[in-house]
Order: sequence, then structure tokens, then C-alpha cells
Amino acid sequence: MNSDEMTPMERVLTSLDHEEPDRVPFFLLLTTQGAKELNIPVNDYFSKPDTVASTQIRMQQKYGHDCHYNFYYASLEIEAWGGDSIFYPDAAPNCGRPIIRNVEDIASLEAPDVYDSVHLQKVLKTTELIKAHAGQDIPVIGVVMSPSSLATMQLGMDRYFDLMYASTEILDELMSVNEEFCVQWANAQLEAGATAICYFDPVSSSTIIPPHIYRETGFKIARRCISRINGPVATHMASGRCLPIIDDIAATGTAVVCTSAIEDLAEIKAACNGKVSVLGNLNGIGMRHWTDKETEMNVKEVIQKAATGGGYILSDNHGEIPYTVPSDVLMSISRYVKKWGQYPR
Repeated sequence: MNSDEMTPMERVLTSLDHEEPDRVPFFLLLTTQGAKELNIPVNDYFSKPDTVASTQIRMQQKYGHDCHYNFYYASLEIEAWGGDSIFYPDAAPNCGRPIIRNVEDIASLEAPDVYDSVHLQKVLKTTELIKAHAGQDIPVIGVVMSPSSLATMQLGMDRYFDLMYASTEILDELMSVNEEFCVQWANAQLEAGATAICYFDPVSSSTIIPPHIYRETGFKIARRCISRINGPVATHMASGRCLPIIDDIAATGTAVVCTSAIEDLAEIKAACNGKVSVLGNLNGIGMRHWTDKETEMNVKEVIQKAATGGGYILSDNHGEIPYTVPSDVLMSISRYVKKWGQYPR
């Protein structure tokens, strides 16, 4: 590294301060890609913390992106609550049958203790191992599901929406339990070495619910949770729209908003206007078939739309790059960020 080149941590923090670092920072949020990197089954990959940690380190060195990612898969949280996950050979795991069979059971529902869960302990051990390697040079990004998004896995989407519109008192009971779990889980990851927490809240996106419903539900929940998380938070709608509620998201206390590929990045950046930073919004699904020329075009376009003045980190739009995205595309993203991500001097 030459004397003018920043570390990934310096680069990211400079951009989050709405200043221009040595180049545009970029995150490759790689999960199941680790299994492909090692040519092993996805469930085997996620079974050992040292395997996940060493592979995350290996992939960061390979592609040169500006973070480490401790995230396994969303349904791991459901496993901690006594549920299970369904594994696929070439995709992220999904949650199995909802753990709440009858809404009457919500009244007696108790959250698992993060420190007693063998499932969550794997992530904490992974975080510790990555942090020991990264030190203060590379950010380590932890992940929690929002209480609302966790509820869709606990109940199933249909019953979640039934409660949202017809039984708000029962839903409030569930949210109270989920909020305590969310905050404990986030703070445990920060204690283990995570630099920041990505708060996944797709069910609150304007793609899923109307903005006025978000303001009465997800917004209030996020504001309470984020105020109790002991580190910086990025709010991610996981491919969902956020422009109609961008001011509300900023008011939750989040530092970053992660935007969808179906929204115009220039509009998002203008709406954030120094209030919060922006992460996104390369299309992870489209990325599976990009040619080298298309990769360069897409990278160049998002940099032109959002990079000026800092406050921007290039990434995919979902928070998880699909297993089927070729390694050559990821390498090309890295190459073209470094080609086009230089700020004018």
C-alpha cells in the first residue's frame, strides 16, 4: 500500500463523514459464495466458525473490498428460536415451518438468550476470529433481522399481515419480545468485534407496506432498537424501495440506508442530502449474467450518480450476493471500482 492509499476503515469512515476518500469504498457482501470458493456444500460451510472466518478473510484479500461480513443466513435467527432452515445446493438457506403455530402462544413466548444459543455462538466466534485478523484496518459488518422481519419468519407472511391490520395488540406483544432479542443480538456482535450492525428490515420497505403503515410500525420499532444498539447502524431494505420513507429512515438514528436497484440512485443520494450515507445499488440478480462490459457500465453508472461528496459505499442492492454470481464478475467489479472510483483532484 502506497503512502497515499487509505486502509478500508479509513476509506469507509471518510465517506461516512461525507468527505471524499482516496477512492469510492465498496462492499462485496458474500455469504454462500464462501461455500463455492471452497467447493463444499453450503450447510458444511456454515457448520464451522473457523471455516467461515478464514474464507471471509480469503475472499476479502482476493477481491480487495472494504469490509468483512459475519452474516451466515437470515433463518439462523429462527434456528436460535427452535426452528430450522432448509438448505439448497446453490442458494441461501431459507426458514422452515413457522415456529409460532397459534397466535395465542405469543403471550408466553420467550426470546432465546444469545449467549446460550449454539447457533448464534457460531456467528460470534466467527466475528472474533475475523476481528483478530482485521484489527482496526477493515470494518467487520454484523447483521440482525429487524423485529418485524423476524416476525414474518416466526409466523409466516400471511399471519404477520393479519396481525398487523387486525390484531395490533397481539403484534405489539411479539414486537416487544423481538426487540429485546434484536438489541441483545446486535450488542453481542459488537462486543465480539463487529464495527457496525446492518439492520435488515425488508418488511418495512415501501415495496411491502404503505409508508403510513411503516410510520406506525417499523419506524417506531427501528427508532427504539437503534437507540439501544451500542454502535453505528445501517438500515437495509433488502431490495425493497426506500425513497418514499427516506426521511423517516434517517430519523430512526441510522447512519446508512441501503437502497434497491429498482430506485434511481441519484434520487436516493439527493434525498439523503448529508443526513445519512447511501449503500448500493448494483443488481445482484442481474449480476449473475453480466458481461465484462456490462459490469464496467453498471459500476461506472452508480459511481457517477452517487459518489461525489462522499456519503456513498458501492455494493449490491440486497445485502447478499447470490451464489450463482461468477467469481469473474466479482473480480471485475473490484477492478472497475478501482478504475472509475477515483475522485477528481
